[in-house]
Amino acid sequence: MVKKLQKMAEKKAGNPTGLLDNQVAAMVKDSAQQIWLAGMGAFSKAQAEGGKVFEALMKEGMALQKKTQGLAEDRINAVTTKMTAVAGGVTDKAGAQWDKLESIFEARVAKALNKMGVPSRKDIDALIKRIDELSAKTGAPKTARAAAKKAPAKRAARKTA
Repeated sequence: MVKKLQKMAEKKAGNPTGLLDNQVAAMVKDSAQQIWLAGMGAFSKAQAEGGKVFEALMKEGMALQKKTQGLAEDRINAVTTKMTAVAGGVTDKAGAQWDKLESIFEARVAKALNKMGVPSRKDIDALIKRIDELSAKTGAPKTARAAAKKAPAKRAARKTA
């Protein structure tokens, strides 16, 4: 430690390297001052332009959001249209199946009623037409249709077990 103090004293006593050290120290001090001032300038500029940058970023964000929403709406509309078409096709197929089932049911009921001897609508219409023709020949004042409308058909009594 004593040796270090002696070297420092020699430098202060007129050693030419001490003058060089002062110049280096002054350059370092000036450089540090410039770096500090540059940092302060950058901070000031960022503070002044920060609002502008923030607003620009907001505008870009809003534009991106509108674009994304537009694409999402287009996709939703396309899917909705496709699902509506599929649902329409399914409804048409189901309706056709119900119509087919209904016609099969009606045919089987008509067949069963015919086997039991119950006259069909076609048979009744043919009989009414024949009665009207006979009434016209004999001069009867009422037609069979008018008589059928006035007198309701009697139902058979229900059998109870």
